[in-house]
Amino acid sequence: MAPMTDGDGWRPLSSPRQRAGAEAFVLSPFARLARSHVFAAAGDALVTIALANSLFFELDPNDARWKVFLYLALTMAPLALVAPFIGPFLDRARGGRRWMIVGAHGIRALVCLVMLNDLDSLLLFPEAFTVLALGKAYGVARSAVVPTVVRSDEELVEANSKMQLLSGLSAPAAAVPAGLMFLIAGSPGVLGLAVVSYGLATVLALRIPSTTVAEAPATPKEEAELRGVGILLASSAMGLIRGIVGFLTFFLLFQLREEPTWHMGVVLALTGAGGLLGSMLAPKLRQAMPEERMLLTVLAVTVVVALGVARYGGLAGAALMAATTAIVSTSGKLAFDSLVQRDAPDANRGRSFARFEVRFQLVWVVGAILPVVITMPMAMGYLVIAGTAGFALFSYIVGQRATHRGEAPPKIAAPLAPHDPAVAPPRRTVSVERHPDQPVAPDDPTLVDRTSVRPAPPGAADPTVVDPRAPFAGPDPTELA
Repeated sequence: MAPMTDGDGWRPLSSPRQRAGAEAFVLSPFARLARSHVFAAAGDALVTIALANSLFFELDPNDARWKVFLYLALTMAPLALVAPFIGPFLDRARGGRRWMIVGAHGIRALVCLVMLNDLDSLLLFPEAFTVLALGKAYGVARSAVVPTVVRSDEELVEANSKMQLLSGLSAPAAAVPAGLMFLIAGSPGVLGLAVVSYGLATVLALRIPSTTVAEAPATPKEEAELRGVGILLASSAMGLIRGIVGFLTFFLLFQLREEPTWHMGVVLALTGAGGLLGSMLAPKLRQAMPEERMLLTVLAVTVVVALGVARYGGLAGAALMAATTAIVSTSGKLAFDSLVQRDAPDANRGRSFARFEVRFQLVWVVGAILPVVITMPMAMGYLVIAGTAGFALFSYIVGQRATHRGEAPPKIAAPLAPHDPAVAPPRRTVSVERHPDQPVAPDDPTLVDRTSVRPAPPGAADPTVVDPRAPFAGPDPTELA
């Protein structure tokens, strides 16, 4: 058949064929989220560096403490009050969590732009903690979105590891241009870089697929799995780890405020390196040991390092404690996420991860408040960290042993849903004798046609009568799973 042409001999336009290798330039949904996350993490690091030489650390310690306490409390309020009501709505709305990410990045860019003129004003405090609160909101939204941009649980574990790795790489990568800009334009120049970084994160977040995290409310089975003893023990341990992170962050901020600025830079650099190292070690640890042992290991390491740092102290001790805490937090979070996937296979990943992340962020804020309201020496702060990690380690071990001895049920039962066929009670059938001439509906389960039942031969045992003197020959009920 001859090709179709018009009068001038031109062929009609046809859709171009995709060239070989073009798929390499197509970004996956996870890659789009990861690109936005890189610039958001860099913006967080830039804001921290910009505040290190501002009024935030130049006020009298007693004057600064009550302001920090006030704004930390205001940071906790949206997480505690708004998240339980707004979260389910955003989970059911298509693209709800994505718009939460876009809003968190965009508003932080605007707030940092306003902060350029307020580095020497008391307005710096509410503006800085607004950035902090929006960062917490972004962390919750990101936890909900990650499961929607991967295809399997195996990819989800790898994706969480990669997000931690990108966070560890972003902080030191942002420190280089921040140092140069600080030499040129001081803290306002660094804050200007943060505006650009958050702005790029906002634009890239618009490319994240518009997905629905959870179309239906949680089922009783999902709630029962998430209340399993293994998950409850792990979430308690992980929550205390996050509390240690918040405590150490503000403890070192107040302890190093009288020291040269580069001391804080060393601590921040070691924190980023620790997060990077933890994201690389965690997958290897997960292959070598179960998730519970990973959590026990990182808690034990925290106790040992905190006790050693309390003994020797100094800048090296602060940097070592910061790096260790970053490693422990990163590895522990990956272990916890993997444990939830293992023990709650029927739970919605995005909804459950967001719910736990809200709790972890609240504990972070509580931990951050303690060194603000209580003045303590350097060694005492490290002993508090050792005691908290030791308590988490002891509680985890005791809880696991109680479960193994049968003193604690492996699952906490949820109320049965009458509409759930998997847990519906067995149907009770009543046998009603029918006269041979009486018609019967073919689908009536309550009637038994006695005309079709043959009588038992004389002397046969009645199967419906149980002799109490006979030994029990059925299965052992204690062996039933």
